[in-house]
Amino acid sequence: MEEKHISVAIDGPAAAGKSTVARRVAERLSFTYIDTGAMYRAVTLACIRAGLDPKDEGQAVSLLPSIQIEFDEAGRTLLNGEDVSEQIRQPLVSGNVSYIAAMKPIRLALVEMQRKMADSRSVVMDGRDIGTYVLPNAEVKVFQIASVETRAIRRYEENLQKGIPTSLEEVAADVRKRDYIDSHREFAPLKPAPDSVLLDTSFLSIEDSVEAVLRIVHEKTGVSPSC
Repeated sequence: MEEKHISVAIDGPAAAGKSTVARRVAERLSFTYIDTGAMYRAVTLACIRAGLDPKDEGQAVSLLPSIQIEFDEAGRTLLNGEDVSEQIRQPLVSGNVSYIAAMKPIRLALVEMQRKMADSRSVVMDGRDIGTYVLPNAEVKVFQIASVETRAIRRYEENLQKGIPTSLEEVAADVRKRDYIDSHREFAPLKPAPDSVLLDTSFLSIEDSVEAVLRIVHEKTGVSPSC
């Protein structure tokens, strides 16, 4: 019999901890983790490096034929073979990625890549529109939220650990700006799918959040962690 692939979609606003939770859930289930946000960040970084305006759709789209985005076995983001996992988290990229993500031609190109990944293996995929647009037939859909204050603190502490110089006020302002852009964009805006499970992690640790998602996966599919 052909192996059935299972897709777990985790959506939610910026800095909600989706990537960390999704990565650990994938590890526990022995699924492949697909960081869709990193893909949009990689395109944003490519625009900035090329001296192009990330807000100019024509300029950004012109780069697509020259961009190849992959993930290695360790989950690192590769842009044309270069590990850019740290560079795509810099403030300049964070402040412009929502403009790139709102561009329909870029979303269509990256969504095609993401769907092909999900067709070939069991995946945990996180982003803004995975359950509503990218993988509407995903077996499991989680919409992960947290308060703006909680998300700003998490991102600020993450930046400190990585040596990225930002203030808490700047991070909070960026989170609010991205929330507005993501939820008001015309194409595939941020919103929970009707059949998604809402998970508020404002007062949950990372491990508690991971366990909560694993319980949802088990309830929906019967699949339990392999480790």
